[in-house]
Amino acid sequence: MSGFVGVIISDPSLQGQFTQVELRSLKAKYVILKRESGHVTSKNLPGLMKKLRGLNEVVSEDEIAAFLSEVYPDEDKEIEFESFLREYLNLQARVTHKEGGSGAKHSSSFLKSSTTTLLHNPNQAEKSSYVAHINAYLADDPFLKKYLPLDPAGNDLFDLVRDGVVLCKLINVAVPGTIDERAINKKRILNPWERNENHTLCLNSAKAIGCTVVNLGAQDLVEGRTHLVLGLISQIIKIQLLADLNLRKTPQLVEVFDDSRDIDEVLSMSPEKLLLQWMNYHLKRAGYKKTVSNFSSDVKDGEAYTYLIKALAPEHSSETAFETKDPTERAKLVLEQAEKLDCKRYLSPKDITEGSPNLNLAFVAQIFHHRNGLTTDTNQINLTQTSSRDDLILSREERAFRMWINSLGIVTYVNNMFEDVRNGWVLLEVLDKVYPGSVNWKIATKPPIKMPFRKLENCNQVIQIGKQLKFSLVNLAGNDIVQGNKKLIVALLWQLMRFNILQLLNKLRFHSQGSQGKQITDADILNWANNEVKASGRTSQMESFKDKNLSSGIFFLELLSAVQPRVVNWKVVSKGVDDDEKKLNATYIISVARKLGCSVFLLPDDIIEVNQKMILTLAASIMYWSLQKPPQSETSEQSAPSNVASDAASDIASEDSTSIMASLEGEEVNSLPKSMATDNTSTSDALF
Repeated sequence: MSGFVGVIISDPSLQGQFTQVELRSLKAKYVILKRESGHVTSKNLPGLMKKLRGLNEVVSEDEIAAFLSEVYPDEDKEIEFESFLREYLNLQARVTHKEGGSGAKHSSSFLKSSTTTLLHNPNQAEKSSYVAHINAYLADDPFLKKYLPLDPAGNDLFDLVRDGVVLCKLINVAVPGTIDERAINKKRILNPWERNENHTLCLNSAKAIGCTVVNLGAQDLVEGRTHLVLGLISQIIKIQLLADLNLRKTPQLVEVFDDSRDIDEVLSMSPEKLLLQWMNYHLKRAGYKKTVSNFSSDVKDGEAYTYLIKALAPEHSSETAFETKDPTERAKLVLEQAEKLDCKRYLSPKDITEGSPNLNLAFVAQIFHHRNGLTTDTNQINLTQTSSRDDLILSREERAFRMWINSLGIVTYVNNMFEDVRNGWVLLEVLDKVYPGSVNWKIATKPPIKMPFRKLENCNQVIQIGKQLKFSLVNLAGNDIVQGNKKLIVALLWQLMRFNILQLLNKLRFHSQGSQGKQITDADILNWANNEVKASGRTSQMESFKDKNLSSGIFFLELLSAVQPRVVNWKVVSKGVDDDEKKLNATYIISVARKLGCSVFLLPDDIIEVNQKMILTLAASIMYWSLQKPPQSETSEQSAPSNVASDAASDIASEDSTSIMASLEGEEVNSLPKSMATDNTSTSDALF
């Protein structure tokens, strides 16, 4: 790919421990230290290593220095970059051993954590299950059927993933309509640029449905890195399996809670917790005395599954499963009974007895889909719908802000934005990401928070920081957040998102042009978009971000074509006259923007109805991508595939996008050389 050169490590086994995004960030920090100190030694390295992810909160600078002194007794000896990487891994391993693996106990390769880790041990059982899932759900796909079924024992999955088509298709299985298939490059043989475009589209779409892809770039997927591919696929499949685990989709779930549970608390529960609640509800009815609190150790003996099937499908329940003392034999009987419920076998008896959390969760989710054992009491359904209190626009905006927050790479994963922000902690995390150093963590209280006044203190600090950033907070107080005032929360989040947008555009312009002039405004974004379209020879213009003519989609298609001529296939574009044509264009716009490298979270209806806020974010994201693009000659501009520019842009992107959104270190990066910027598809660019 033109201009794209990753960080090359001479030791392949060492290179395999890091993604390119991680290597670039680490290389940048190493180069900065070497430039400032003349050389890197065990004397000046501890200060840098203390800030790195996985070390910053669990090991002191003195402890790092002591460790390095064991390896390098001569404190003046130069430490090369590859040696630095090895010592980073060794320190990580030592910390993990010191903590007894406690960190791993709470991790998940699904939603909660990012899809990258320093210890890469691909799980063969999980790979086989994901292959079975793909074979089952994509068997009839017109394009993929010639490649399926995949062999779970070989590398078919990783070979097929390299073109990016199967991942895009899998996202559409999980959340139908996310990707407009007209934007996917589908040929028997794709060139490197077309493959990269597909992966860029995949990663930006994955973020838009709720996947966490911190430090995962298109190049990692092109190379078929097993641990990263499996991590992403597992998240996509989990989103599909848990799609109905909420009160909006399955309002009958209210019956698994007793009257003492507050409806707002129920609404804020994660899908995993709802699934556990549902499971325990039926286990209790079946006479099971224990409470299942996880999908690992609590289900290893298979007893819980035996009782669950007894409660949901007594006609398939077997007394033998209750009587046997052998966990492996019981697990076999459980799976035989589950087969009669038409549940796909995501796991083997060994996966049950070894307590594989991902596969057991998938198994229980399949049982829920086929036999949830809930009633269809319309009174309960009406109660739930009344309690949610969401109108259509608020619901769409809640989704957009929730996906944006999760794309930032903060520690807390947001399941229900209106409920999860009420203790103030999530908002403080977001503020610390978009405006590093603004939060006084000494006076903040981390969840779980039992005392109401502590929640209010967090929310009051949010308001205080908002005022420092000159947000319009008329009639908004900390208590409004605690009380869950949806309209006021949306107003605050919109200002946060807009601040982030303008901040990144300003910093990118300042770095690329050396300009320290006036700040970019909404009007500047509007003028830029109009000028780009006009310069391309088109006649469309946008009067404002609420211009009703935008509903046809033509202006944004012309804007996308103006910044990258080959990205829009005009043969599939309609005139955008009636509602159906507008829908087709709007869906295509979002997928083309993501394929280009823009991280956007709006829905087609936001374009059709001309939602002013979302229209601004779309225009700004295209502007951000365009400003990153290096100058090209007119000839090369016309002929170069879109992600040639994207890859080159990744080498000159602003250091601030990396520091704001996601980096390897615990503290923010203050300066990152342009040559060391992250891939355009990483969470570093999850801007809007």
